[in-house]
Amino acid sequence: MHKEGLGLLLGFGLAALVLTMSHRMIGGGPFLRVIEAMLWLGAGFVLFFFRDPERRAPAAPGVVVSPADGTVVEIVDVLEPEYLKIRARRISIFLSPFNVHVNRSPIEGEVKYYRYRQGKFLRAFLPAASTENEQSIIGMEGPWGKITFKQIAGIIARRIVCDAQEGRKLKVGERFGIIKFGSRMDVFLPLDAPLKVRVRDKVTAGESVLGELSHGS
Repeated sequence: MHKEGLGLLLGFGLAALVLTMSHRMIGGGPFLRVIEAMLWLGAGFVLFFFRDPERRAPAAPGVVVSPADGTVVEIVDVLEPEYLKIRARRISIFLSPFNVHVNRSPIEGEVKYYRYRQGKFLRAFLPAASTENEQSIIGMEGPWGKITFKQIAGIIARRIVCDAQEGRKLKVGERFGIIKFGSRMDVFLPLDAPLKVRVRDKVTAGESVLGELSHGS
């Protein structure tokens, strides 16, 4: 599991264990049984939500893999003013609370740009969430070109964890952060990059190919 969940797991687990042992030693009514069950369920949910399975990134040159598990909810051409500073193709991925929320690098390369921006907490599947919600913006350059991608908070997600600071080098599919609970990831590709996904496609972080870059993209 991801390290961000260890504190929560320890809290729920210890509380559930203490209550269970106390209940068996000194007894207790139905109310304590309900609390005990809720604590164990909470520990189970933390284990489920912060799961961090191993992934194998494709070895093909120039591929851009999905940085998140989820569903492609939008593909549009927009101006990307942060790092690419050109019109680009935005692929938006919605992460439900049931998806794995560990984020992985879409390409191999170096982080050249990083900005954290405070904002709203609109529902993550809404188009306005891309520009108005709290987000981390990352620009990367690799052997096959440049891309921008964003970790975007949702109506439930209130904490973005990002280790992709400027100067860090990442491999394709390498872990770089997590967004807690429902959220959104946007990936901006050059307009000449062939796409490999469509709206409503399910994607897997570090494995599903979103598109391909060519030298100079």
